[in-house]
Formats: sequence, C-alpha cells, structure tokens
Amino acid sequence: MSRQQAQLPVSSPRLLASAIGVALTAGSAGQMVFAAEKTDTKASNGAIALDATSITGEAQDATSYNVEKASSPKYTAPLVDTPRSVTVIPQQVLKDTGALNMQDALRTVPGITFGAGEGGNPQGDRPFIRGFDAQGDTYLDGVRDTGSQSREIFAVESIEVSKGPNSAIGGRGAAGGTINLVSKKAHLGNSLDGGFTWGSDQTQRYTFDGNYQFTDSAAGRLNLMSHESNVAGRDKVDYDRWGVAPSLVFGLGTDTRVNLDYYHLESNDTPDSGIPYSFSSPRTKANPDKPEDGGDSSNFYGLDRDFRKGRTDTATFAIEHDLTDALTIKNTLRHGTSMQDYILTQPDDSKGNVNFDSVWRRANTRVSNTETTTNQTDLFGDVYIAGFKNSFSTGIEFSREESQKSSYDVNTDTTPLTTNVPSSSNCRPPMIGAPSGYNCTSLSNPNPNDPWNGTISRNYAGTDTKANTYALYVFDTLELTEQWLVNMGLRYDHFDTEYKSYNGAGTTTYKGDDVSEFVTGQFGVVYKPAPNGSIYASYATSATPPGATLGEGQDGNPLGGTPDRSGNLLKSDMEPETTKNYEIGTKWDFLDDRLSLTADVFRTEKENARVQVNTTTYENAGKTRVQGFELSASGKLTDKWQVFAGYAFMDSEQVDGGDVAANKANNGNELPNTPKNSASLWTTYQVTPKLTIGGGAFYVDDVYGNTANTTMVDSYVRYDAMAAYKLSKNVDLQLNVQNLTDETYYDKAFSTHFANQAAGRTALLSTNFHF
Repeated sequence: MSRQQAQLPVSSPRLLASAIGVALTAGSAGQMVFAAEKTDTKASNGAIALDATSITGEAQDATSYNVEKASSPKYTAPLVDTPRSVTVIPQQVLKDTGALNMQDALRTVPGITFGAGEGGNPQGDRPFIRGFDAQGDTYLDGVRDTGSQSREIFAVESIEVSKGPNSAIGGRGAAGGTINLVSKKAHLGNSLDGGFTWGSDQTQRYTFDGNYQFTDSAAGRLNLMSHESNVAGRDKVDYDRWGVAPSLVFGLGTDTRVNLDYYHLESNDTPDSGIPYSFSSPRTKANPDKPEDGGDSSNFYGLDRDFRKGRTDTATFAIEHDLTDALTIKNTLRHGTSMQDYILTQPDDSKGNVNFDSVWRRANTRVSNTETTTNQTDLFGDVYIAGFKNSFSTGIEFSREESQKSSYDVNTDTTPLTTNVPSSSNCRPPMIGAPSGYNCTSLSNPNPNDPWNGTISRNYAGTDTKANTYALYVFDTLELTEQWLVNMGLRYDHFDTEYKSYNGAGTTTYKGDDVSEFVTGQFGVVYKPAPNGSIYASYATSATPPGATLGEGQDGNPLGGTPDRSGNLLKSDMEPETTKNYEIGTKWDFLDDRLSLTADVFRTEKENARVQVNTTTYENAGKTRVQGFELSASGKLTDKWQVFAGYAFMDSEQVDGGDVAANKANNGNELPNTPKNSASLWTTYQVTPKLTIGGGAFYVDDVYGNTANTTMVDSYVRYDAMAAYKLSKNVDLQLNVQNLTDETYYDKAFSTHFANQAAGRTALLSTNFHF
C-alpha cells in the first residue's frame, strides 16, 4: 500500500509532559516564598482583579457553582436580570466532573446533543442546541471561533451557553444558541497549579497553570497540557494531543490594559469509525433502524490506515481603556487557523449487508484549513439619559474568513474478483476476504488489521470559500424603575461570501458568490418582584445566510445554483433562513445569592428554511419548530453541599418540508438530534475539611438520526462519581469514575450509516499541586 499525506509536525506529547514536570518542580519553591511574602500585603477590603478590569468589593468564592454575570460586555445585565436562558459552566464544575474537552463539559447542560461528522460535516465538535445545528456557533472570548476542531479545555476558565436564537450577539447562524469559551488570562498575584492524571485505558494527562506578576501592573500566565489515552470499551481508538497557551497582560489596575494571548493545540488520533445501523428494507418510522454491533460493543470497523491529525493556532491582541469610571472602550484583534487532515474508515450500511453479518468499509477523507482574521471594537458602560440608567454596549466588527478543503483518493477496487461480485451483494458472505479487497469485514468480528492492499494518494481537487463580514451592534438594559427593566439589542450584518471548486490541476470548475444583508435583534421586559429575583418575557431572532459555514459543515442553506456554460453558478436568489424565539421565564438567587434557580418556557420557529423543489430549483419554503421548557439549579445548598442540575423538555417538529413529496412526507416528524427529555444532576458534599465526595446522573431520551425518523439511538442514563482528598494545603488527590455502570450508549447519531458509541467505564486518578 502506498500512502501519501500532508505533513503535519506533531511533536511528542511526552516532551511536553517532561517540560510540565520540570516547571512544576522548579516553580514550587519560588511560589511558596512569594506566597509567604505576599501574606502581609493582601488588601483587607477584598479587592480582586477579574480579567482585565479592576474590581473592588467582596471576592466571589472561586469554588462556587453559581456565576453572577456573563463575561461578554454584550450581556448588559447580571444573569438574574438577563431575559433569556444562559448557563455558565464554571471552572469548579469542569474540575469536579473530570471534564477533559468541550463535549465532556457540555454533558452537564440539558438540551445539548452532538451530531456525527459525515455527509459534508467534518470530524470534530458538532453541537446541537435546542435541536439546531450549532457547529459554526462556538466563540472564544466573544469572538467567533471558525473552523472544525475538537476543542480542549486546559486553557478554558468557564463555558457560557446561551440558548435560543442569538444572532444579535453572535452574528450569523446561532439559530439554537451560542457557546462561548472563556480563556484563562494572566492576572495580578502569583499562583501555580499543576497535576497529572493517570487512569484506565492507558490515560496519561499532565497540566500546568502558572501565573507570575512581573510588576505592580504586569503579569504573565502559562498553561500547558499533554494527553494520551485509549477509549474504554472501544478497540483501536486512541487520542494523543498537546497544547500550550501563554498570556501576558500589561496595565492591570490602571486605566489602560493590554492583553496578548496565544493558543496552540496539536492532535494525532486514531478516530472512532462508529457502529453501523441495522438495515431493514424499507426503513420506516414505525420500525427505525438502530446501531448493530454484531454482538460485541467494542467492535471497531475501521482499518489500520486510519488517522486524524489536527492543529489550531489562535493569536489575540486586545487593548482596553477606561474613558471614565463608567465608560470603557476595547479593541480586539485576532488571527487564527484551524487544520484537519484525516482518513476515516466508516461502516456503510448502504450496501444492504448489515443483516447478513458483514459490513462494507468506506473511506471518508478530508484535508482542510480555515484562516480567520477578526477586529472587534466595543464601547460599553453606564450612562444616564433623562434620569434613567442605561447599561449599554455597542460596537463594530470586521472579519475575513477563508477555508480550503480537499481530500484523498482511496483506491479500493484493487482485485479483479471485485468486479465479479454483484453490486447488490458485494459484501455478503462468503465474499468477506479477498473478493472485496478487504473493504468488507465481518459484522460480528471485524479485523482492523486486515491486509488491505489498496492505494492512497492526495486529491488536490477541492473548494475554496471566502467571506467578509461587516457588522454594527448595540445593546442596552434600560432601568425604568427598580422593579422594571427593558433589555434591547440590535445588529446589522453585511455578509459577502464566494467560493470556487477546482480540479486536481487547479483549474476552476465552478464558482459562485452571494451577498446577504440582515438585521437581527432581541427584546425583553424584566419585572423584579424582589432584588434577588426576576420574571421576564423576551423575543429574539437569528439569520443564517447562504454559505454561513464556509464549507466547514453541512450547510442547510448553501451557496450554489445552476452553472452556465462558462462554469459560473447562476445566482439562486436564496434568502437567509430566519429563526425567532418567544420565551417566558423566571430567575431567582437564594441563600444570600449562593444558589440560583431558573425556569423558562420557550417556542423557537425556523422559517424561510431552504428546501429543494427539483434537481435545479430551491425555495425558502420550509418551517421547523421546537418548543418546551427548562429548569436549572446551580450553587450551594449549604456551605458544604453544591449542586449543578438541569432539565429540558423539547417537543420538535418539521412543520413544512415544502411541496416535494419526499420532504412533505416528513411533516409532523421529530427533528434529528432533539431528545424530548434530557436531564443532568451533578452534586458534591464536603464530608470533612479534607474530604469531598460527589456524583452525577445524566439522562438523554431517544434521538432520531434523520428527519424521516427511520434511524435512531435509544435513551440512556449515565452515572458518574468522584472523591477528592486534600493531603495538605498544596497537594490534593481526586478520583473520578465516569460511566459508573459501564453503560453501552451512543452519544452521536448520523442520519444514515452509523452512530458513535460513547466511552465505557473510565477511572481517572489525579494528583494536583497548588502554590
């Protein structure tokens, strides 16, 4: 077999692990001396530094599960007075649950599921929020994080999830909501945190987080991570990644602050090929196909040719200046790249052979790179107009995004005997071996080490997509009285995108472009019957223009049309898909603001959805709807007992699929990746000053893989447990056992061929150092 692949320098994580160990050892003594020196100089009034802004007041409990305010100035009120559903996963929840990546962390938020990467969707994070695909709606410190990737959280302070259409704050897309990762930044004071985690399935993880104050107003912070592991209950699958994230801040505690941040992550994995669906002919909603593992849930249907490499680099320069005590201007300039390179062998049930104890293995390949440059300027603060207080934020955004996508040629037809096998049964026994060139394997006993003897070469044909965004926005919380608040937001976007497809020689075969202009907004009225509570009603919209994902996901409203004789694509005159949300809710802070309780009822409608009328014609004629209610609790029930919990009920429906019979037949069906019921409960209790125990349960209802409701995965309940023990002021141990009952379940459902199986029982023992 010949194999050619793009060269990606992935350094050994073991080198980084060694560096982390040296840093921990070298830094410990100095940190203890500094801590002793600083004891007498601590401010008695509890002054603290939070991100880039100096704050004087009572310091919040860093270990609390309750968060008072979102990080972005676009949220112009505390969460209790924000008229929409916003969940913040704080650092302590990330730590206590043993979360290692973004998907781990988001399992604590009901109403979020994950979709599989296939059918135009790249491998990586593909979250669904309230049933709407949000793979292009992830942000880093309030700036869109374009590019498919599997996001780590070693340099993440917290994760903010805003549910419901959110284009006013996030820009294009955001039909179901947005996810914002808040990065760890340098701060005043010296600290050192590090640790190593050893666990089942050869897990080794090392982290380092050191902050050093250079002067009275300057500090630096360095986060390092190295991770290696297999996956419990899965054959062959492994993960290997490392990352580094330095941060510098100048001017802390002064009127002008400058932040310099960098993030680098590299990965080299053997990806999971998933479990095929059983195959019935025809598939029906009454009897949908479910994953079929042939009797062994550890079966791996890939080949040893499979690999997935990734690299992410993000550089950020931000300068912030206080014009007055109540008015601040901030400019953020960011440049980032995200690359993926993989060959993934997936089980393909389209040959109709799964019920015959065999399965066809199909190659899914990708070589892609996304480059983004964004400049965002914000002005925010408090002003009084006609005697009324306005907490406002306004700004302007410019961004340039470019995505290049190509693939590999995987030649599977290498034996003459293959052509003698009927196309309708080219994988059925006894044709598993040489007649199919080992592109076919046993359903019950697949062999990833089969002597596959095909060829692999780079296919330089592909697609380039470019987009420019110009946006203006303004947000305001108007305080009419102490009891009545009005929250308003408005955003204008000019989204100009173009693409071209080309063959292996670089000759353009098709090209097209589109210009979309749209205005989105939000409006909410908040009534405060008491200072610690609110009742609200709100309305919000979003818009998804053609080409919104830049080829980095399956675009429900893609660019394109009918090509003319010159290869130019005739404009299809497609409009942005629009989504609107109606929500009524209430939020309360109890027990001296230590515990937050929320409840809301919502209805989200997507209109103007793109549907295909015939082979060359599309119309904005579709409509879908998700409605339901949510409950949440976060914070301390007592000084020793914490809880982070939620429940979501979602009733989803394709209301109108257009006039085409195949689409119209799905009217009334549930939407894919939208469970009716989902719930999470995580709680910890401090048994003694040194010992804390905790546990959680996570439930997700049945999930359909497609709108036809002919493929699905069953509901599941997963249980986790943890125990932490403080050996000393500077050293503690933590044991996490995830999926305590070793439940076999599926956490990603694709529409046709397969579903991804989640990890089995996993034990992680961490030793952590703090100075």
